[in-house]
Amino acid sequence: MGEQSFVVRVWGQVQGVGFRYFTRERALQLGLRGHAYNLEDGSVEILIAGPEQKVQMMLGWLEHGPRTATVTKMECTRALPPTGSGFHTN
Repeated sequence: MGEQSFVVRVWGQVQGVGFRYFTRERALQLGLRGHAYNLEDGSVEILIAGPEQKVQMMLGWLEHGPRTATVTKMECTRALPPTGSGFHTN
């Protein structure tokens, strides 16, 4: 198993409901690197990188997000891994 990196974009009720906070906490629990940023159109962009199994677990979690959010659409594309360490939000 190698390392994977994805950029994920989620739409729905994902801003103002703690989505980025819970995403960061979940990513850190899994030992993933990346970021979660609010975008101007109301969606959230998440970059995740780490061991394949952990990234796949995170992708499954992002399909639904935390209980406070409602994810209506998710797009996922392979990406270059982040250059830094940790997991950041804006």
